[in-house]
Amino acid sequence: PLAPYYTENLMEAGVDEVGRGCLCGDVFAAVVVLPKKFDLRGLTDSKLLSEKERYALRPMIEAQALDFAVGIATIEEIDALNIANASYLAMQRAIYQLTIKPELLLIDGKYFKPPLSKPDQFISHQCIIKGDSKFSSIAAASVLAKIARDEYMKKLHAEYPEYGWINNMGYPTKKHREAVMNFGITPYHRKSFNLHFDFEQPAVFLT
Repeated sequence: PLAPYYTENLMEAGVDEVGRGCLCGDVFAAVVVLPKKFDLRGLTDSKLLSEKERYALRPMIEAQALDFAVGIATIEEIDALNIANASYLAMQRAIYQLTIKPELLLIDGKYFKPPLSKPDQFISHQCIIKGDSKFSSIAAASVLAKIARDEYMKKLHAEYPEYGWINNMGYPTKKHREAVMNFGITPYHRKSFNLHFDFEQPAVFLT
């Protein structure tokens, strides 16, 4: 089962990003502040849930959360900053939308870069590898971020259906990679990524 909190006496917020390993599209992040006694049956890392399960959980997360927000970093920012820094930027933008200021951020993954531009808004953080399968707030953030980005990719799919984004959400599936080879890149592809594929080898990204 997911742990309800990392520290019992601090106001915590779980943070997760979605879309870092994609070939195209913006990167999304969500932040969720949950009450300490939060318990939601079925909640886990969004990657382990079906789309139907994620949509069922979203209104319950939003209803029970003390606060939540979604932030985005654009394709242009990904290409200018690199995907790691753009992911941090999306997280920061989500955090700054909160009306409640948390005392501790629980960040999914190994790294996080607090912004230098707003030192007065500095918040302590703890990076947790596979945190979305360990803590409720991070898992809740992963669900909200995943739904937001999937809905965005479905809209892009309507413009460029040949890339299969409605199913692969921009990740480097075989169909997506073959479409890049056959049709070239779209305005939504990340030009800083290696988009030339050797089909004998796994996809490689420049990050």
